[in-house]
Amino acid sequence: MSHAVCADPVFAPAFAEMGDAALLAHYRGPRRVWFEAVLDAEETRPERIEALLEGHFAFNAEHHHLPEPLDWLTNPSHDVEWHILLHKFYYAPGLGQAWQRTGDPRYVRRWQQLLDGWMAATPVGFIAADVTGRRVQNWIYSLRAFVFDSGSAPLDGAFLRRVLESLHAQVEFLCSHLTPKRNHRTLELMAIMLAGVALPELARARHWREFALAETVANLQADLLPDGVHCELSTDYHHLALRNWLQVRELAARNGQHVPAAMDAALQRGFEFSLHVHQPSGLVPSLSDGDVHSYRPLLAQAAALYGRDDLRFVASAGRDGRAPSRRVAHFPHAGYHVLRSRWQPAPAFEQAQHLVLDCGPLGEGNHGHLDALSFELAANGRALVVDPGRYTYSEAGDVNWRVHFRSTAAHNTVCVDHRPQTRYEPRPVKGASRHAAGQVRHRVAGPAPATRLLDAAESPQLDLLHGRAVSTEYDAAHERVVVFIDQRFWIVSDSLRSPGHHHYAMRLQLGAAAQGRCALQLGRLHSPGLQVVVTAAPGQTCMLEDAWVSTRYGQKDPAPRLCCSAHGSDVDFDAVLLPGDDTGHTPSVQRLAVEGAEGAAQALRIGGMGMGEDGGQLHTWFHARSGAAADVIVAGVPFHGRWLHLRHAPDGRLEAATTHTGARLALPQGVRALHIGSSAGPQP
Repeated sequence: MSHAVCADPVFAPAFAEMGDAALLAHYRGPRRVWFEAVLDAEETRPERIEALLEGHFAFNAEHHHLPEPLDWLTNPSHDVEWHILLHKFYYAPGLGQAWQRTGDPRYVRRWQQLLDGWMAATPVGFIAADVTGRRVQNWIYSLRAFVFDSGSAPLDGAFLRRVLESLHAQVEFLCSHLTPKRNHRTLELMAIMLAGVALPELARARHWREFALAETVANLQADLLPDGVHCELSTDYHHLALRNWLQVRELAARNGQHVPAAMDAALQRGFEFSLHVHQPSGLVPSLSDGDVHSYRPLLAQAAALYGRDDLRFVASAGRDGRAPSRRVAHFPHAGYHVLRSRWQPAPAFEQAQHLVLDCGPLGEGNHGHLDALSFELAANGRALVVDPGRYTYSEAGDVNWRVHFRSTAAHNTVCVDHRPQTRYEPRPVKGASRHAAGQVRHRVAGPAPATRLLDAAESPQLDLLHGRAVSTEYDAAHERVVVFIDQRFWIVSDSLRSPGHHHYAMRLQLGAAAQGRCALQLGRLHSPGLQVVVTAAPGQTCMLEDAWVSTRYGQKDPAPRLCCSAHGSDVDFDAVLLPGDDTGHTPSVQRLAVEGAEGAAQALRIGGMGMGEDGGQLHTWFHARSGAAADVIVAGVPFHGRWLHLRHAPDGRLEAATTHTGARLALPQGVRALHIGSSAGPQP
C-alpha cells in the first residue's frame, strides 16, 4: 500500500511516493553514503543490553526497572542526568550491535518496542535540545545496524517510515532550537550533519548538511579561545567538542562538501592543547566538570588527517611518530600551564612526570570548579595528586555532592576560612530547562578570582610557574610557586598575605589507589608512588583527611587527602613532592635562614632525592615571597633577584646555580650561573 504524499513532504520527490515495502527495500540496498557508527563503550556493554531486554536500565551506576509501557515522561531517579541518558538512547546502537553479533530477533523486537514507545509518548524536544541531538545520532547509528547493514532483520516498512518521519521532526526542531553556544551546540550540529549525510532521501537533507557545516565553522571560531582551549575550560568537554567538530568535518569531506581552511586551522589549535594535556598514561585529568578519559584514538585520527607526527607520537605512547617540539606548554587565555619531563619513546614514554596548573578563569557556562591555582600531578604511569572530579550534577539527598565536588576545599589549592574562592549560592530555577521550574540549584553568584601567571621559566635543570589569585570573597591574596628540579622532584610553595586574620588550609588530594596505603608522620607522607615532605612552620598542623574522588559520573571512591592548616594573616606553606618507585628513600628538607632579607625569609635545603649518581647532592631553593627582587645571602651566595636554585655536592661544595634573567649573584670561581628568561609569553 502506498503511503500518502503530504503537502509538506518529509521525503524528496523521488521517494515521496514510495510504499512502505519499497522504502525498506531501498534503505536495505546499496546507497552512496559514508558515515561511521560511533558507539559508547560503557553504555553498550553486553550485560547492560541484556538487562534492558527485561526492562532493567542502568545509567550512572543507578539501576531502575521500568515496566512496559515505559512512562517516558517521568524520571524514576532524583538525578535528571539519569532521565537524560534514558532519552539519549545510547543503548539503541547497542541493541543493533547485539543483533549483528547473534542474529537473535529479541534485540530487533526490543529496539522497535522502545522507539515506537518513545514516538507515541514523547513530544519532540523533550528535556533539552542537546538530548534530542544525541538521540538523533543514536537512532541513526542503530538504523545502520538494523537496516542499512542488514537485509534480514525482521522489520516492516511502516515502522521504518515512522522512525524516518520522527527523525525529520527532531532534526527540524534542532535547526530552530539550537543551544546558543558551547558543547551542547557542537553535538546538536553534529546530529544535523549526520542526518543530512545518512538520510539524503529526506527533503531537507541538503539544507541540513550546508547549515550544519556553516554553523559548525562559526561555532568553532566562537567557542575556541585563541590558545586553542574550549571556552568552558573543562578538559573533558574540550575533547567532546573537538570530537564533534572533527566528526562534522569528516562527514562533510567524505561526502563531497568543501571544508574551509579556517576550520582545519582551528581544529589543529584544539589538538595542540589535547596533545599537551594528556598525561603520559594516556588519560586526561578531569579539570572542572567531566570524567577521566583517554582521547588517544581522537589524537590518532587527527594525526592521520593532518599528517602530524607529534600527534601520532602522543597517540601511540611514543611508539610511532616524532616527539613534540615543546616540553612545556602555556595556554594563557585558558590559564592552563603544563610542565613535564622530557619526551621519550616507548616504553619509557609512560614513565614521564606531568603537571597541569590551573591559573585561569572559571570558563563559560556552569561547569567551572572553584579551584584557582589547583594542579594535578602524574608520574610513572599514574596520577598521584589528583583533581577530585565532578561526581554528579544532582543536588538531591542529605549531602549536596554537587556543591562539595565543585568547592575550593575539595581541590589542590588553599582554602581560606572554609569558603569558596567564588560566591556560590542557591538560586531558583526560573524558566523551562532540564531542571523543573521551582527547584533550587547552586550557581556562581560573584566574580571569579583575579588570576595571573606572574612568572614562568623553562630549562632542563629547572622549570617554574608562579601564579597569583585574588578573590573578592576575602582580603587574602594567594600566590603559588611550582618548581620542577632536574625533571625529578617538585617544590610547591604557597604564600598567603592579608591585613586580617584567617584560617588557611592547603590540601593535596591523593588518588583512590592510596586509600589504606599511605601514612603521615612528622610532616612526611608516604603513599603509593609519591612522597611528600611538608616543612611546617610553628603553629601549622598536618593531617590526613577522609575524602572522595570521582573519575566517572555517578561513581565516587574514598581517597585520602593531605591537609596542612594554619591561622594568621601572613602564612607560608612549603611542600616537596618526590614521585618514585616506592623504594623507601625519604627526602630530607630543612629551612635555612636567609641573611639580609626583611622579615623572616627562609630558603629550603633539600637532600636525599633517591638513588643514582646525584643521589647525594643537596639542593637549596629560595624565592622572595613578596615577588619583588630581594638583596639577600643564600647559603653564602650574595644574590639580588626573585628566585635562586643552588646545587651542592655531598661535601658542601657549590656546583651550579640557576636563576632568572636580570638576577645578580656572586659565585665562587669556576661555578657558572644559568639565567633563564620567562617562557610563558605575554598574558592576555
